[in-house]
Amino acid sequence: MNIVTVTGYLTIFADYVVFALMLMVSAAVGVYFAWTGRGQRTSGDFLMGGRRLTALPVSLSLTASFMSAITVLSNPAEVYRYGASIGFYGFSYIITILVTSEVFLPVFYRLAVTSTYEYLELRFNRATRLLGTVLFIVQTILYTGIVIYAPALALNQVTGMDLWGAVISTGVVCTFYCTMGGLKAVVWTDVFQVVSFHLYSYSNSFFSVSTSFDTNPLRRHTFWTITIGGTFVWVSIYGINQAQVQRYISCKSIHHARASLYINLLGLGSILLCSVFAGMCLYSVYKNCDPWTAGLVSAPDQLMPYLVMDILGDYPGLPGLFVAAAYSGSLSTVSSSINALAAVTMEDVIKPHTNVSEKHLSFISKGLSKLAILVYNISDELVDCLILIIFGIIGGPLLGLFTLGILCPFANSKGALSGLVAGLVVSLWVGIGAHIYPPPPELTRPLPLTTEGCNFTTDSLNWTSTALPTQLNAITATPVHNHYSRSALEDHWYSLSYLYFSPIGTIISMSVGLIISVFTGK
Repeated sequence: MNIVTVTGYLTIFADYVVFALMLMVSAAVGVYFAWTGRGQRTSGDFLMGGRRLTALPVSLSLTASFMSAITVLSNPAEVYRYGASIGFYGFSYIITILVTSEVFLPVFYRLAVTSTYEYLELRFNRATRLLGTVLFIVQTILYTGIVIYAPALALNQVTGMDLWGAVISTGVVCTFYCTMGGLKAVVWTDVFQVVSFHLYSYSNSFFSVSTSFDTNPLRRHTFWTITIGGTFVWVSIYGINQAQVQRYISCKSIHHARASLYINLLGLGSILLCSVFAGMCLYSVYKNCDPWTAGLVSAPDQLMPYLVMDILGDYPGLPGLFVAAAYSGSLSTVSSSINALAAVTMEDVIKPHTNVSEKHLSFISKGLSKLAILVYNISDELVDCLILIIFGIIGGPLLGLFTLGILCPFANSKGALSGLVAGLVVSLWVGIGAHIYPPPPELTRPLPLTTEGCNFTTDSLNWTSTALPTQLNAITATPVHNHYSRSALEDHWYSLSYLYFSPIGTIISMSVGLIISVFTGK
């Protein structure tokens, strides 16, 4: 065995050690809170942390919950392909936190609900609550299935890391510490994971990008689509999504809850900047030799792992640090979803229809946490779905329902149900239509990429492989011209920016709800 082979094995070993350490620390947090929280006798203690949490850990947990491995892999690829306009999400984050802290937080906190959907029964009726619960469960299963599987697939393709080993280890570790320690373990593990997430620092690189203030709603990304559409999407997450609401109403006071939201804003901004700078690095390095066009990667989400292996592959432990950072995001998101799904199932499905003691409810909560991860694995085939489309199609109408109840005192249950169904139907219509008839390139405005500067050589860019397939020295991509004549419906309605799916669902839900309420109520 020569020294090159030995060095390669040592590098691989170091990478796996770093990844394993991240999983072990996450599991240890669950053991710690299981031991110190032996007094968690009620389902409320398990699911809500006894409502005694403070602002700082909750703020970090809020940041980590929806900043998954998708953020590490997809956002830089988005910047690489379409430019740095996603930086405008910073404006939508600010508006989101203001609206959440002043409109939704006071309502949920003072009601002291465990599930946000309890509010729907208090405000409207049980049917509205059950429909909202079902939509949340569907949304969470779709989202979390993608969060688990998509990063594992991307990292497997580039680093050679075992696909199902990564999926199963993520699921097992999340289930373990969620079941052992409840919400406290989830929150404090998120604190560790968001720190791990930031250990992978991005270098700053600049390229020319035109910022568009075009008001055309058909453009994929402009200042207006990101600021307006992004605000609706993120308010549906921070304002009404069980995974986020469950965290800030577990704080020991409303002042801590409000502070957690504003501190979390700093974390959101820093992660957004890192993602944008990472995409700039990708474009700076590969703009003249695009790995995707050249066939070195099979999907844009693999570009970041490819860059890491290309530059850092010979440094023991550094690729492992990247993988650990990516999976820290997955762990935090999956654990948040498991805990939220357990809470909603307990409070909205089991508790209203059974007469069970608090001790048994606590055991059921832990059992639901174990069951949840089995449910998520059915979503493996849904990798191609876009997460923001999921939150737009389902989250938009739900946001309209809650907003209708909070801001419109005369809205009734008939209007609420009718509005929710109408908003969901329209959102599904435009979402499915956009998937079948994608917008033309002139609306998405991808950046220019080429393979004219490529000069491939075999290299060690894989944890378990020593060479890349032989590639051509230069590849020229020829654009495909589609002469299919698009209808007016396809050119306008189906070509809407995907970020407007959520506002459409919200506005339709509220409008129909108000109209029906006026005609059926006093």
